[in-house]
Amino acid sequence: MLEVLTGSGLAASAGLNAYIPLLLMGLLSRYTDLVELPSGWQWLGNGWVVLILAVLLAVEVVADKVPVVDHVNDVVQTVVRPTAGGLAFGAGAGSETVTVSDPDTFFSTHQWVPVLVGVLIALGVHLLKAAARPVINATTAGVGAPVASTAEDATSVVMSVVALLLPVLVLVFLVALVIFVPWLFRRRRERRRERAAAREAGFRV
Repeated sequence: MLEVLTGSGLAASAGLNAYIPLLLMGLLSRYTDLVELPSGWQWLGNGWVVLILAVLLAVEVVADKVPVVDHVNDVVQTVVRPTAGGLAFGAGAGSETVTVSDPDTFFSTHQWVPVLVGVLIALGVHLLKAAARPVINATTAGVGAPVASTAEDATSVVMSVVALLLPVLVLVFLVALVIFVPWLFRRRRERRRERAAAREAGFRV
């Protein structure tokens, strides 16, 4: 059960920022004893892979904080984030950590299962992020973009650390997500009604 929560947390983190969970796993595996990656995923701790992930993360952090550019970035990341989520779930669910000393053998014998699950989780979180950003940009005239992006990056870091070191707390994030989704869709409906009312008022003038 804990390895499922670890993988889910890392995949959800990748839905917010594709590179943070992968980079964190690579760094912890390479420089600490907190994470021991399974044999098929030890390439994440390779020095060159860590460097490339760090560069991609730097580009992502900047691009996601600029209005309009963030929308283009979200379109590109529609492929990248789910892919990263699949990798993060696959690597995380099979890793030995301070809380998971004996990962379930089911994942080692059906390696495509965690990858697919991770893709779906990351895609779902990414779509929510991509849907929320235009609402934030419109309601704050673009000022909210860097604030929202910083909050998302911080959430991704915290979620990745929690998923690896204290996966039970991943449940808290999942509950928060269940609460956030209805609010987001309700807000989008309200904005559509406001725009329709504004257009109707303009026609009457």
